[in-house]
Amino acid sequence: MESDAADVIVVGAGPAGSATAAWCAAAGLDVLLLERAQFPRDKVCGDGLTPRAVGELERLGVSLPRAVRNAGLRLVADGRAHELRWPDVPGFPSYGLALARAELDEALARHAQRAGATLLERTHVVGPALDPRSGRVVGVVARAADERGRATGEPVTYRAPVVVAADGVSSRFAVALGVERREDRPIGVAVRTYARPPASSPWGTPGGAGDGGTERWMESHVELWEGAPRTSAPLSGYGWLFPLADGTVNVGLGAVHSTPARQSAADADHRRTLDRWLAGLPADWGVGAEHRVAPVRGAALPMGLNRTPLATRGALLVGDAAGMVSPFNGEGIGFGLQAGRIAGDVVARALAAPSAAERERLLTGYDARVRAELGGFYTLGRYFTRLIEQPALQRLAVRHGLPRRAVMDVVLRLFSDCYDPHGGDWVDRAVAAAARLVPAA
Repeated sequence: MESDAADVIVVGAGPAGSATAAWCAAAGLDVLLLERAQFPRDKVCGDGLTPRAVGELERLGVSLPRAVRNAGLRLVADGRAHELRWPDVPGFPSYGLALARAELDEALARHAQRAGATLLERTHVVGPALDPRSGRVVGVVARAADERGRATGEPVTYRAPVVVAADGVSSRFAVALGVERREDRPIGVAVRTYARPPASSPWGTPGGAGDGGTERWMESHVELWEGAPRTSAPLSGYGWLFPLADGTVNVGLGAVHSTPARQSAADADHRRTLDRWLAGLPADWGVGAEHRVAPVRGAALPMGLNRTPLATRGALLVGDAAGMVSPFNGEGIGFGLQAGRIAGDVVARALAAPSAAERERLLTGYDARVRAELGGFYTLGRYFTRLIEQPALQRLAVRHGLPRRAVMDVVLRLFSDCYDPHGGDWVDRAVAAAARLVPAA
């Protein structure tokens, strides 16, 4: 059977998909947003929102009253903590947020609904619907899903002239169109759990920030040890502790590799590494296994625009489906939201085009626009990934680079995902110049 047509179908109601749907609906388009699960649903993530992500949420008009506001990043390395306030960059707020993805994703999906999009939950898209003559995407084939997201119902075809794939890291939709993952792009992995520290813990205040709650920080450990730094076994990866409003702390570990082949060669047991790192942290922090309130879950982090092209045959890729996670910090929400804004503008312009040829030209131009805005930054991230894969260079940078203010300023720009591409201070100009000089991903 076939359903009534929409102007655009968005596959996946994560941040990138919901943002795309909201921007398209705000432009007056008839939007169908299809989500495999039912809200609220969990998503493996650090739950941190950089100033770039917060800025995109503000542009979208989304309010998150339960999000914990933080002043910056506490970077822990070589046994020392460096508190770095988020930079004051034009066009970006000077603060970050932390909110569990179960809440964030539902808030964004409901915002898209309020903007006018039709949201269908427990709808499993099994593949594209193609025009038999041209091979162009003309919609999607979907089936009803059970509570675990598994397809159970009869196939239904939903038709639309444009489809946006926001179906995550594996993106079966992209694979069905022959848009495979690039093997020369970084790939990361993240594992995380939630702990509920006791009230006596420095992390135990509601929304606690590791300092009694007087000022809140997102804490990142760029070196991991099984116990005290330099006196215990070093561990691979980087760790984080992000406090949430309900008194829990998102604690997790990530690792980044310059290519999927290097990740396969590493074949690390990241869950065990997380346990070893947390067991070595101060007992009074209350983030060990005995304070855990959720299982350890893991997910892949697709980085550096790892699919090409991002627009083909009437379909666009956004978010994790396009590999939009930053190699610098493993964060992809801000870039996914930005891609949703770009996609919304491109789709609205394309569907208003006077001819089919002009519509296709505008749609395929999405790829070039994304690469022009983000490609250079991702390329710098690829170079960064290759650097930190060398343990000796990483140790040298941590021990002799981080204590220097100029190095910290650059690191903060890269880790916050924020810099002024058209001016700003010397750090902005340096990052912008480097991003222009390198290939656009």
